[in-house]
Amino acid sequence: MSGRRLFYNSVPWLATIFLFLLWEIICREFSIPDFILPKPSSILETALRFKQPILQHSLHTLMTTLIGFALAIVGGLLLGLMIGASPLVYRALYPLLIGFNTVPKVAVVPILVIWFGVGTIPAIITAFAISFFPIVVNVATGLATIEPELRDVLRSVGASKTQILTKIGIPRSLPYLFASFKIAITLAFIGSIVSETVASNEGIGYLMLAASSRFDVPLAFAGLLAVAAMGIVLYAISSAFERRMTRWAFRGSDLVA
Repeated sequence: MSGRRLFYNSVPWLATIFLFLLWEIICREFSIPDFILPKPSSILETALRFKQPILQHSLHTLMTTLIGFALAIVGGLLLGLMIGASPLVYRALYPLLIGFNTVPKVAVVPILVIWFGVGTIPAIITAFAISFFPIVVNVATGLATIEPELRDVLRSVGASKTQILTKIGIPRSLPYLFASFKIAITLAFIGSIVSETVASNEGIGYLMLAASSRFDVPLAFAGLLAVAAMGIVLYAISSAFERRMTRWAFRGSDLVA
């Protein structure tokens, strides 16, 4: 590994270490109490002390997030293909999607509780609902950006609309699709956490709510860092898939270095 690439790979870690050191110094210098802003050392100590409950609740949040995200991929991909391939479907459904995405998902959770009860299902549906829209929009955008000249050339050689969609449209939309995955996975975590804070007895959201009610702010921050860590890992996995599956779209870019 070259020195330049090693430097680029180490920059995120160095920036993170610097941020936590600065955070620790500020808390100590200004004697900020832990129930206002806990020091990173206090958060780490609390995380080690409650590692089993944090791990248990983290796995539950990860499960609900991944299920909701998987449903969003399937539904978003299918609907995005329909919207991008048909102007009629676009005109019929796109306003409804805008309205659906505008509704605050936290306002929907109490309705989901009435329908499905307290627990896992509302968290999965909320994760799905909040991560569904970016996938639909990006897939539809990828299909809609096929150049008219390219369509005309393909039609002139006898290509059908289905062939244009499968041979050109779908491959061209892959960079948009994988870019939407990186956005949607972080939003899916937000959906799960929101639902768990409102109506659940498991998950990081429930853990943070219970900790806040006892003014155990270090435990609440430990839950936040656990969610952040899971989000970073899944974002990195999505980025790795993006680089591998759409390398042709980033030729000459640092993304494929």
